[in-house]
Amino acid sequence: MTKFRTETDSLGSIEVPEQALWGAQTQRALTLFRIDDERMPREMIVPYAILKKACALANHEKKHLDTKTKDLIVHVCDEIIDGQHHDMFPLPVWISGSGTQYNMNVNEVISNRCSQLAGQPLGSRNPVHPNDHINKSQSTNDNFPSVMYMTVAIQCFSLLIPSLRILKDSFFAKAETWNDIIKIGRTHMQDATPLTLGQEFSGYGTILKETLYRIDTALSELYVLPLGGTAVGTGINTHPGFDEDAINAIAKLTGLPFVPAANKFALQGSHDALVQFSATLKTLAVALNKIANDIRLLACGPRAGIAELILPANEPGSSIMPGKVNPTQCEALTMVAMQVIANDAAVTMGGTSGALQMNAYKPLIIRNVLHSIRLLTDGMRSFRKHLLEGLEPNLERIESNLAQSLMLVTALTPAIGYEKAASIAHHAHETGQTLKEAALELGMISEQEFELLVVPDTMLGPKG
Repeated sequence: MTKFRTETDSLGSIEVPEQALWGAQTQRALTLFRIDDERMPREMIVPYAILKKACALANHEKKHLDTKTKDLIVHVCDEIIDGQHHDMFPLPVWISGSGTQYNMNVNEVISNRCSQLAGQPLGSRNPVHPNDHINKSQSTNDNFPSVMYMTVAIQCFSLLIPSLRILKDSFFAKAETWNDIIKIGRTHMQDATPLTLGQEFSGYGTILKETLYRIDTALSELYVLPLGGTAVGTGINTHPGFDEDAINAIAKLTGLPFVPAANKFALQGSHDALVQFSATLKTLAVALNKIANDIRLLACGPRAGIAELILPANEPGSSIMPGKVNPTQCEALTMVAMQVIANDAAVTMGGTSGALQMNAYKPLIIRNVLHSIRLLTDGMRSFRKHLLEGLEPNLERIESNLAQSLMLVTALTPAIGYEKAASIAHHAHETGQTLKEAALELGMISEQEFELLVVPDTMLGPKG
């Protein structure tokens, strides 16, 4: 049976599991918020420890925290940064909209671990107090959003951006390899003029390249932290220069260019930077959805569809139809895209619901932004590894589709005009003839001139 110890807070006493590093306020939250089993994002643990370490250093620098207390806090924060004690953060996502209980969870874990190191009982708050020392010069209202911004930036640089960059490069590699494969283009889902398969895939690579730029632009707003604003943005219970000292320390510890907010009222009353960033993730999702659906269309078949691309046969595609290969990676990525779009809707609702000096939807916002980052990172990696790298062109079908296309008639327009060229296309379609046969039968152009003009290789760009 679990053994308990008694801890107290301003509301009285409560039983806490004997070996738990969390304290009374965390335990109350575990009792009061039994809503689903999804925990607060694990990605926030290390950034919160970085912030607490930075605050201890900043308070010590101006002699608002003694060296012994500072050293203990820094030691425990370093343990958490190194991956220890992460099982001591059990709170669900669905707690107070400010994240207060989670901030106190962090404070209590650090305090109790300091007590262990000092040979004092858990829950004694000796020699380091969770509020007076670890939360010194802070409020949940300024440190929780700061950690939100920090976490998103860190996850982007460590996960999302590398995954996106590799996928982009893979598309450009395919584009270069397939640059000489001429195929028919399609607009309105109907035949259009030719392009190369390489040109088509260069479009996908460029879409992702532009999305990388958008992400980098949106990230710049997340480097501005409200830390130092405390309760409502005024900085009550801090000392002059605390925000600059603490955030400079955060920048050094993370290697990212975090700076203090010039106006903390704006960043604590709203989280528009995260709303904007979520919208950028949605834009990436929209792009990936288009790309995955295009590839799914081009690969449909293998005999009764377009079938210009050959999918890698990763797994059996049907429980009843032998030999079937399905575009499962396309399906997975498009589902990821839809979930990211849904996450953005939740972030938008959370962002628009802030009131006066604080937005009380912080856990909702950060949960969905981080979920989108994880989904996109994993979805792009899976799509690249299990589909794109093994994707091959079906040269026979590409050549056949190109040869049968009526839209090659576009090359005749400068010579005979739009109306005559349209007549040739309609006649060929109605009679089942080739374009050449229809053109010669209608007597609108000579065979020599037709063969000179209707050459797919010369229809891939402007003519001089």
